[in-house]
Amino acid sequence: MSGIIATPELLAYAQAAQTSNAWPFEEARKLIARLERKGGFEASGKKEVLFETGYGPSGLPHIGTFGEVARTSMVRRAFITLTEGKIPTRLIAFSDDMDGLRKVPTNVPNQALLATALNQPLTKVPDPFGTHESFGHHNNARLRAFLDAFGFDYEFRSATECYKRGDFDKTLLLMLERYDAIMAIMLPSLREERASTYSPFLPIHPKTGEVMQVPVEERNVAAGTIVWRDPQSGERFETPVTGGHAKLQWKPDWAMRWVALGIDYEMAGKDLIDSVKLSGEIARALDAEPPEGFNYELFLDENGQKISKSKGNGLTIDEWLTYASPESLALYMFQKPREAKKLYFDVIPRAVDEYLSFLDAFTRQDEKNRLGNPVWHIHAGMPPAPEKMSDGSSISFALLLNLVAVANAEDPAVLWGFLQRYAPGASPQAQPRLDKLVGYAIRYFRDFVKPKKQYRAPDEVEREALATLASRLEALPADASAEAVQEAVYDVARAVPRYQDLKAKGATPERPGVSNAWFGALYQVLLGEERGPRFGSFAAIYGLANTAALIRAALDGKLIADHEAFLAARGA
Repeated sequence: MSGIIATPELLAYAQAAQTSNAWPFEEARKLIARLERKGGFEASGKKEVLFETGYGPSGLPHIGTFGEVARTSMVRRAFITLTEGKIPTRLIAFSDDMDGLRKVPTNVPNQALLATALNQPLTKVPDPFGTHESFGHHNNARLRAFLDAFGFDYEFRSATECYKRGDFDKTLLLMLERYDAIMAIMLPSLREERASTYSPFLPIHPKTGEVMQVPVEERNVAAGTIVWRDPQSGERFETPVTGGHAKLQWKPDWAMRWVALGIDYEMAGKDLIDSVKLSGEIARALDAEPPEGFNYELFLDENGQKISKSKGNGLTIDEWLTYASPESLALYMFQKPREAKKLYFDVIPRAVDEYLSFLDAFTRQDEKNRLGNPVWHIHAGMPPAPEKMSDGSSISFALLLNLVAVANAEDPAVLWGFLQRYAPGASPQAQPRLDKLVGYAIRYFRDFVKPKKQYRAPDEVEREALATLASRLEALPADASAEAVQEAVYDVARAVPRYQDLKAKGATPERPGVSNAWFGALYQVLLGEERGPRFGSFAAIYGLANTAALIRAALDGKLIADHEAFLAARGA
């Protein structure tokens, strides 16, 4: 998540990027086409290409905020690469902090305090946390700390500051002039009752400071003012639309921002498709071209329901980062952004191991394939070298989870003891990413894996095969390689008709292949799982004597009895 500049590493891929079909490059080409429609960058009159992401500070930054900034940064990085860094770019993280507080959030303290400030701009609402001058300032600070923690390169903009400083005045006056055209765009999208009182301008009450949702009775284009009436007192007011005395409804506000700031690219969720279209029509009514962008799909919970902050379903970013790295989360955001994806705890292990696999593959790929590798986009073209053990192998998250399980170890030092016996040169200092992975695995196993394990007893065929495997493992040298152990696992199964696979590649009647049913039995009986790591690697790290003892414990029924006792104690 590093900052984005035209580094030599990025520019080295400029030629290969021209034909890359990775989605960030496809999006970046839309921006290049946009400039070409204007005769090129120099003819466009722009000083830079502007990307924007939006944030509503009525709530804390969340996983969707991360996704939008991460994906936009990936497109920006692709654009820089395609244009060889010759066109300046900037990312604006915009906070709509002048919006009125419409309801009290349920996940903050001092809710009674907030209830006294309904309809006030968020930068005037008292901070329930007591750390900043307002609720808006508090959430803005959280947003900036959030983005800084991931190393995003951005420029923060506050709606309150922009309105009051006059950054939007020219465009606001144009909107007042084109008021009827904007109303003609907005009214068909509104219910009849809402349409009867709708105005794109929301005056700030000069006495109460509230953001007023009231109809506009008169417009004075020459003076740059609107006339409206307080619905409670009936008092009439004439308010300038400039200088922070009024703000806009959010769809007109979105369009105004695009025009005033000159935004070239902004993406949005699929649920905002209609809003993007309306805002785009308003931008055109102001003689401007709306930005490029695409609508990404929304995240779903484990039941396929849309994730909602108010419901609390799905994952928060803090929860993901408790169990996995930021890079694994960035990978999840990179993959198939136009497809709905479930976002809950079960997706984490796969995301972690996919990230490690992509990282491992990167060094073996040519330039074109590297550009399609997510780690290129996650790490600004400079992914770190994969961490290898002394034998050249890598340790997967799935393997660590199972090692935690069978070793019954929730102490990182114990796990490192197993790892160092397998690879004597390994250490938390030499493999810092693996050390973090160990911590993630312990936490994830404790909270999610162990309670869901389902051990089963072996049938007679399985009992005989497992007993044979235990004996074969005990007969191997204690320092046998993972490959040697894996071959022994295969050899045991080849002698069992149930597990023979004559259709496997290279299989012969004398040396049949081995079906997945054998490994399924190993995982179910020994690990309480449907799937697991490569068994040879697991046994080599856990230790052959320990693995043989695990098999005998399963044959004696001890694994099932121990797990039943754990579940009973947990439910007590």
